[in-house]
Amino acid sequence: MSLRNRIAFYYTFMTAFLIALVFAVIYLTVERIVYRQFDEEIKKEVSEILTDAKISTHDFKGFASFQNQDIDAAVQDNDNDNDNESKKNKKINVDTEFIQLVDKTGQIVNKSSSLSWCVLAFNPNQNGTASFNSNFGGVMVRQAQVPLINSNGVTEGYLIVAVPLKNAMIVLHDLQDIFFFSFPVIILTLFILTRLIAGKSIRPIEKVIATAEKMTHSNLDQRIPLPYHHDELYRLSATFNALLDRMEDAFQREKHFTANASHELKTPLAIVKGTLEVLVRKPREREHYETRIQFCLKELNRMARLIDQLLMIARYESNKMRPQIETVVLSPYVAGVVERMQPSASTKDISISVDDEENARIAADMGMLDMIFENILTNAIKYSPTGSLITIAIKRVANTILCSISDQGIGIPKEKLQAIFERFYRVDESRNSATGGFGLGLSIVKKLADLQHIKVTVTSETNRGTTFFLTFPAGEVIC
Repeated sequence: MSLRNRIAFYYTFMTAFLIALVFAVIYLTVERIVYRQFDEEIKKEVSEILTDAKISTHDFKGFASFQNQDIDAAVQDNDNDNDNESKKNKKINVDTEFIQLVDKTGQIVNKSSSLSWCVLAFNPNQNGTASFNSNFGGVMVRQAQVPLINSNGVTEGYLIVAVPLKNAMIVLHDLQDIFFFSFPVIILTLFILTRLIAGKSIRPIEKVIATAEKMTHSNLDQRIPLPYHHDELYRLSATFNALLDRMEDAFQREKHFTANASHELKTPLAIVKGTLEVLVRKPREREHYETRIQFCLKELNRMARLIDQLLMIARYESNKMRPQIETVVLSPYVAGVVERMQPSASTKDISISVDDEENARIAADMGMLDMIFENILTNAIKYSPTGSLITIAIKRVANTILCSISDQGIGIPKEKLQAIFERFYRVDESRNSATGGFGLGLSIVKKLADLQHIKVTVTSETNRGTTFFLTFPAGEVIC
């Protein structure tokens, strides 16, 4: 069953239940009002009969007080009253009262001539005055059974008075028929209207489905039209559009990543292939072979480093990297990293100085911290001029440890500072050709720092140098 039909069915089912309940309450209320009017009429008739007979229901002195003509006279008087009232209201009252007198065993003592051969129902188990429906001669009547009690408190008989319910039953049956025949019509109409309204209400969902069915990698720019009303369906459409935005952005980034990775891997492979093809064309001197082989090995090492970096980024984005945090004194650790990077700096006569604060302790993953410092120092050495200085400063700021790495290199334009942590981003191609970088080092720095909750910021001035700041969070600083 479709969502539209389920909404219409459930709504119609609950509404049908409520309508049936309302119809039942209305019918029972009308029935109770009708019977109450008849009971009041019977009560009035009983009072008149007892008044005419000059007796009391709690001081009954025998059945001699009730003569047949007295009972008929009471009926006749009531009929005359009804006739006068009917003439006054220009209506005809066809109701007739039936009166019956029985002893305590139910034997008939007297009855009105209007009963003819018929007998009113008698309930021997009834205590006190009671009203109920009964049937005699095919006529439905409402009757009251009034006990006649003597002065000693003993019930000697009962006065039974009844009035026909013909007109009332016609009204009740007509009301019953109206409810019975109108109920299915109302429910069917309600189901059709509810289904139409539900279909209109869930139209945005159908648009979501249609958009999702047509969505491929080539049309990720499609979006769902937002509904006019800012309701739950509007939020659904807006959320789905936001999801498509993220999917498109992720797809574009992956597409760009794949293209750049392919390009970066293709370049050293093409160089190695071209060099080897030249070597096999004709015999050459040993020194030439050694030089070319060393060049090929250098390119293969570059390709191996690129593959390692790509694998690290893939592990990071698949959430498989888990830092192993431990406490370490930062100054000796930085000194060890500088010692490893010193040979690379010596080739350009670059000096690396460390200005540290004793006993500055941090909590970090040592392996990841190695990569962070090595990538930053490698960039500093690459882009610094010969004979320049790289300064590493460690100091305590409030309850954090701040480590800065400053060079005197070519710098980065301010408008490009925010992009340097993106994968494969280079400030310009000429810089890449001069240094042979891939544009992955700083991206790895940012990702590894984020894993350890280390804040990385950078400032730079063109042709004056660049400074990277590593701020270790207060919660992980141990003094």
